[in-house]
Parts: sequence; C-alpha cells; structure tokens
Amino acid sequence: MADHDLVLWECADGVATLRLNRPKALNALDRETLRALDAALDRVDDDAGVRAVIITGAGDRAFCAGADIAAMAAMGPMEGHPYCRLGHEVLARVEDLRVPVVAALGGAALGGGLELALACDLIVAGERAKVGLPEITLGLIPGFGGTQRLVRRIGLGPARRLIYLGAVIGAADALALGVVDQVVPDDRLAEDAAALARELAGRAPVALRHAKRATRAAVETSLGAGLWLEMEAFAATFASEDRVEGLHAFLEKRKPSWKGR
Repeated sequence: MADHDLVLWECADGVATLRLNRPKALNALDRETLRALDAALDRVDDDAGVRAVIITGAGDRAFCAGADIAAMAAMGPMEGHPYCRLGHEVLARVEDLRVPVVAALGGAALGGGLELALACDLIVAGERAKVGLPEITLGLIPGFGGTQRLVRRIGLGPARRLIYLGAVIGAADALALGVVDQVVPDDRLAEDAAALARELAGRAPVALRHAKRATRAAVETSLGAGLWLEMEAFAATFASEDRVEGLHAFLEKRKPSWKGR
C-alpha cells in the first residue's frame, strides 16, 4: 500500500476527516502510517478552509490498536528511541494544530491508538469502544505521550492504575473516568462526530484558535503564566475582524459570517 493510502483524506463543510487505513492491521501505527499521518497534517496546515478535523479509523474493529507490535518485535535495541521520537513528533503536531481535532473511536483504541486520541481536543467513542494503555503487559511503557497526557486528562491516581495494570476498559467506564468526552451508539459514531466537528467549524476561527492555546496552558504552565496568556489571547481576539462581526451580529440578531481574521 502506498504511503498516501495509509491515511485517507476527505474534506467537506470546513471539516477534514483523516482516516487511518490499515484495517487488516487494526490501523496500527507503524513508521509508514505515522509519516502518512504527518503528511495529512501538512494538508490541514496548508488549507485555510479547514476549520476542524476528525481523526478516525477504517473498518469497525478498531480506531487504532496502537503501535505496530510486529514491527516493534523486529526492531533492535537501538531502534526504539527513533520510533518513539517519530510518534511523539507526529502526535505533538496533532495537538498543536490551529483548529480543534475530534477523535472518533470505533472499536479498540489501545496503546498508541489511545495516545493519538489523547492528543486530540475532544474524544467521541462508540458504545463498543475499548480503551487502554496495555504496554506494561508487553514489557514496555506507553511511548507516544500516554504517561503525560493521560495524567493531565484524568489525574495521577486513575492514570497510574490504568498504566501500571495495563487495563483495558469499556466506553462507559472511560466516560466515567473522563478518558473520553462522549459515548454514542456505534451506528451513529461517524454522524455524531461529524456533527460535533461541523459545530466547531462554525465557531469564530480566531477565537477558537486562541481558546485552544489558552486552555492548553492551564495544564502546562503556572496559574500566573496561564492568566497572562489569557489576557494576551483576549486582546488578540478583541483586535480581530471576527470580534467586530460577532458583536454586531448579536446586536442585529443574525448569524455571524466569520472571516478568520
């Protein structure tokens, strides 16, 4: 399979859908798939018309079963660090995208698959989804950011339990812990994720971009630094054309027409 077929691209209504396309391998993240995802992120960056992104997986068995176990088994001791670094670099790009990213989890989201979802802004799961970081059962630890992003998302204690035990949990338990944001019927996953992404795409792009930066700062900086960033971000949105449009649209009781500037 050519690299450009490993992650499929669709775009409609300002929403780009990136679909991991290795269904026979449960959409596992080998080097080639990570590079294909990286190339798809380039397309997002280059397309000013994209205002939200969905990341999902092909087939109905898995969003992504994680890093490619067969590929890792064939690696020598010196190959682990470059592979881990590649995963970190690509997932950091997902997290750093200027637009919000929705992960749509159908089936298994394990190991690197859950780590990819955790790099997204919002996670929607089908009722049959299973999530976890089971690397400990393979003599490994999460290597694509899971030890850091899961702790930030659900807290130290619950994250330790999942990581130390390698536990795999269902969608309802994942929702209760805060691992995922929403659980929907499996046959509505694509529709509901798309509806959420379209709603995000309909928000003011400048404000949404700054909101993403500011909320991320809440878990990465001190309170003082985060409050300073919020003030700077508010000032930037206040100077935007979208702010003028949004306020006038409200006063005139009409739908705003965002320009993204």
